Amino acid sequence: MKSFRLVWANLRRKKIRTTLTIGSFTVALFLFGLLAAIRIGFRGGADAAGADRLNTINRVSLILPLPLSYRDQILKIPGVSAVTYASWFGGVYQDERNFFPQFAVDKDTWFDVYADYAVSPEGRDAFQKDRRACMVGRSLAKRFGFKVGDRIPLRGTIWTGNWEFNVAGIYDGGRPDADTSGMFFRADYLDESREFGQGTVGWYVVKLANLDDAVQVTKAIDELFANSPFETRTQTEKAFAASFAKQMGNIELLIMSIGSVVFFTLLLVTGNTMAIAVRERSGELAVLKTVGFSDVRVLKLILAEAILIAGQGGFIGLALAKIVIPDLSRALPMLGALYVSPLTFGLGFVLALLIGTAAGLLPAVGAMRLRVVDALRRV
Repeated sequence: MKSFRLVWANLRRKKIRTTLTIGSFTVALFLFGLLAAIRIGFRGGADAAGADRLNTINRVSLILPLPLSYRDQILKIPGVSAVTYASWFGGVYQDERNFFPQFAVDKDTWFDVYADYAVSPEGRDAFQKDRRACMVGRSLAKRFGFKVGDRIPLRGTIWTGNWEFNVAGIYDGGRPDADTSGMFFRADYLDESREFGQGTVGWYVVKLANLDDAVQVTKAIDELFANSPFETRTQTEKAFAASFAKQMGNIELLIMSIGSVVFFTLLLVTGNTMAIAVRERSGELAVLKTVGFSDVRVLKLILAEAILIAGQGGFIGLALAKIVIPDLSRALPMLGALYVSPLTFGLGFVLALLIGTAAGLLPAVGAMRLRVVDALRRV
């Protein structure tokens, strides 16, 4: 307790310097939390992908369609337990800045294949009965205040005209990082109302009866439609989701590079601050040794100062990130669900303590080796 009071008194001696050093940790750990959340956003689709699902798209490009007739042929392949499909809609709600994903899906099979979406029986029943019905995600509903029974008007971009949808239900995700920022509506409504593309879909989602059959089924699907006008490329859902992130470049490398530079700079700044603090108090440290403080105890005092600074700044920065990131997620819905997980919070806090320890180690060793005679001669 006495040692803590001494450490606390030393930190309060130069309040501006201590505050600025704590602020450096706060900014660095806030940035750490922000980058970690963005990484989760970019990887969310891949991390949440079902291991028992495959995605089949046009071999040339995802933007080219596939015939609806492929569904029944894929269902006959051994190892396939279910098939559903979806198409990207790309409508605009009120203003182009109000972006959110919209998908036309098969009303009978989509929520069976994606059982990880939680849909109420009432919502599912209303989705089946109303041709213009749609299901909106929980975060999308909160963003725009959508409720069951509301009507959502969209202006078509791929398929022109004004489209209206009735909110049949709100779906939730079974995981904290589940993306609930989108909207699903019935593909038969799209097919009967669009000017072109009738009888086609954007991609198929294939549910496997056994995970061990993934390679075999993938090969069988692509061989079935080889040399046809609409050849296919089938891959795991995780690879399919990861391909979108790769279109943005190596995001993880960019995040790691930024984080490394920030933390290395923080290490240098904090180490320099602690070195100055020790040099200013060399006479006082000599007095402490004179009255009985051991070299090891002096080492611990200096390290405790650095760790206390790092701990305070790190905790504040991570707490701010946890508060701010939900608002950022609502402002950038294209990144999916952004949040600071308990693992991220804990890792960031430990990282802050390690940097504080590393920054204070050399000044602390110097204080431990300080000779009383040499220190008092400088006074």
